[in-house]
Amino acid sequence: MEQTFELTVNGERRKVDADADSSLLHVLREVLGLKGSRFGCGQGLCGACFVLLDGRPAPSCDAPLRSVAGRAVTTVEGLADGDVPHPVQRAFLDEQAAQCGYCVSGILVSAAALLAAQPRPDEATVAAALDRHLCRCGAQRRMIRAVLRAGQSMVDGSAANGTSTSQAGRGDAGGTGADPADRGDGVAATAVER
Repeated sequence: MEQTFELTVNGERRKVDADADSSLLHVLREVLGLKGSRFGCGQGLCGACFVLLDGRPAPSCDAPLRSVAGRAVTTVEGLADGDVPHPVQRAFLDEQAAQCGYCVSGILVSAAALLAAQPRPDEATVAAALDRHLCRCGAQRRMIRAVLRAGQSMVDGSAANGTSTSQAGRGDAGGTGADPADRGDGVAATAVER
């Protein structure tokens, strides 16, 4: 039986008429037309459906609508500021970090949450933050490099707005276009692959 629920999606209050047991993912995609979050495993294990719930990454495929009523939901569509992509979205484009792209929306919201809490994570911290996300394309190193690049751009942007515009100088996090396999830093790939 359908009921009316209220939740905030990407900063906008929305009323949704749906069954209380409908998954949040179903509501986002089929009721609200936000197709960025993907259905993967259906059990909250692969990360493709991740959104931010009250600012924290969470699976949407196994979250019943009744459990998210009144809460704030941010999807990948909500990361951008109008036409300006979130720094992590920009960095994924610059690093060519998305291959087939199926897992990327969940990874982007998790990365954005990480950078909001910790703008200067190290590689191991990024790998740990993305550990729940499965990528079968082998792009994990590029994704981690993109997150590090986004964090650096956010820090530099903050510095540019303050008193300093200096670069922190973190190797190729600024993007050299080099093959990520040449980095020789296997920590990241194995951690994300599970």
